[in-house]
Amino acid sequence: MDVLAPHEWRHKTIVAGVEWKNPVGTASGTFQLDACGDYYDVAQLGAISTKGVSPVPWEGNPAPRTAESPAGMVNAVGLQNPGVDHYLVDELPRLKALGATVVTNVAGHSDEDYAQVVEKLADSPADMLEINVSCPNVSHGGMSVGTDPVALSRLIKHLRTLTDKPMIVKLSPNVTDIVEIAHAAVDAGADALSLINTLVGMRIDINTGKPIIANRTGGVSGPAIFPIALSFVWRVRQSIPDIPIIGIGGIDSGEKALEYLYAGANAVEVGAAALIDPTAPMRVARELDNLLDSRPELAAKLAKGQTW
Repeated sequence: MDVLAPHEWRHKTIVAGVEWKNPVGTASGTFQLDACGDYYDVAQLGAISTKGVSPVPWEGNPAPRTAESPAGMVNAVGLQNPGVDHYLVDELPRLKALGATVVTNVAGHSDEDYAQVVEKLADSPADMLEINVSCPNVSHGGMSVGTDPVALSRLIKHLRTLTDKPMIVKLSPNVTDIVEIAHAAVDAGADALSLINTLVGMRIDINTGKPIIANRTGGVSGPAIFPIALSFVWRVRQSIPDIPIIGIGGIDSGEKALEYLYAGANAVEVGAAALIDPTAPMRVARELDNLLDSRPELAAKLAKGQTW
């Protein structure tokens, strides 16, 4: 399969009222326009979820930030980014000029941080906002909000007053009950959920006896987390039938993307696989388009914003 050859998509999906050309997007933190744009036409994907955007530039965590792991990797990049003001005059206009459907990932260390970014994006051309309350690699905000239903509810209720854009809340798997957290986000005003972010993990250098990553722990992603993430999507879908869900975790083929759709997802995002093969999101989208040809009932539901 030539994943870069011209292709007319046959199976779209709708997420919180926004039409995606196909059900496959990029996972936040694994797409960078200057790098990925050299490999494929970014407008051909269902959506582009950007790196986390914070109110001011963040340097991220000290190196080393990544470590290999069987069937995956551990990372602690720490949401390095040039800040929302730079994003608004650089990456976002360039993505829109290329014709991409853009999901802007919003990061913060506090409720005020998230609010500043959302306010600045409220009148931007971003198609959707994804509130990242699940990053395990920042000391404040991130996962500390996403694991506390009270704190999460307070934050989403406030952000809901600041924007009319479709608002996705990205959930952490590092919780006792993902369904309780999902309900807190939806009841507070989330239009959709994306799940899951990475699980907390680490590697040790056996020559030094010390953690390989400078941050000591990081987020585990890749094929190892696929069955875990799939079960989280299924559990939330069983409890909340109508909320749009974006499935994330270990997707490296059209077949795995299809499993997420049968678990109840409206769309999926490809993450770690793109760090090995930058064209992986496009390949997965092509493979899924072909698989949906023989599943007209599922394809018809997705095209209407419904799920299996």
